[in-house]
Amino acid sequence: MSSATVLDHLGLCARDPGPLWAAWERMGFVLSPFAQQSGRRTPEGPVEPFGSANRCAFLKHGYVELLGIHDPALFSNGLDGFLARYAGTHICAFGMDDAEGNLARLRAGGMAIPGIAWLQRPVEAGGPIARFARLPFPDAPEGRVQLVQHMTPELVWDPRWMGHTNGAEALVVAILAAADPAETTARLSRLTGRPAEPDPVAGFRLRLPGAVGAAGPFSPAMETVVRVLPPDALGRVLPGVVPPSLPFMAGMVIRTSDQGRAARDVLAGLPLREAPDGLMVPPEAAGGAAVVFQ
Repeated sequence: MSSATVLDHLGLCARDPGPLWAAWERMGFVLSPFAQQSGRRTPEGPVEPFGSANRCAFLKHGYVELLGIHDPALFSNGLDGFLARYAGTHICAFGMDDAEGNLARLRAGGMAIPGIAWLQRPVEAGGPIARFARLPFPDAPEGRVQLVQHMTPELVWDPRWMGHTNGAEALVVAILAAADPAETTARLSRLTGRPAEPDPVAGFRLRLPGAVGAAGPFSPAMETVVRVLPPDALGRVLPGVVPPSLPFMAGMVIRTSDQGRAARDVLAGLPLREAPDGLMVPPEAAGGAAVVFQ
């Protein structure tokens, strides 16, 4: 039965992307080149340029997308609505291997999904076009919650953009806060096809088993996790982080190749905090999301 296999990526949104990109470069990430987005607003519509643009921190397992509004005169691709709530993470994408099979599963479960959204973007100016298949969760209050299948993964996971001086190599955990963690987790479970289980701290979590190739050509199978916590438990996982509104995509855990040694050196001078899973850069220094280096 088709289901999500991995935490594919998280996406941070800012009205002006320049400071966001600079903050992530300061944290030791090598970012992909500037890319203006394009796509279809509807499954049957034409491909058109969007006003949004991104750069990404690609990891051996998953990645983090950093988005902003490049051209306010064009379709913002939903960023205006996200930024009316807060600047920070508004995109959570789960990797899948079979878009058609997952569409059939979701429709059989009664989810009103109009069809597969086909998206594309140049990997760099004048370069080849990366293509994606997307199945969004309709009207998710968390933001853009979706299943994604990479049609051209070899163009996305480019070794040129993966030599991070902080040692980052894998996006392993996404952390959400919700007023009703059970309801939020049930919806995410319905979208991903993965069962919910109690979180060790509070709330619930979904575990995604991983699949060879699901998160890019460099990724062996590995487990990733989404945690959904009540707001009063968030500080136990991400010290000092307070939700600006609920639901809130609060932060992430990024595994490093050297148990965080390089990250401690690179991050020196930032307002760091010790978290249960590692060294945390707080949201105010990372574009609105807490980033924990494991």
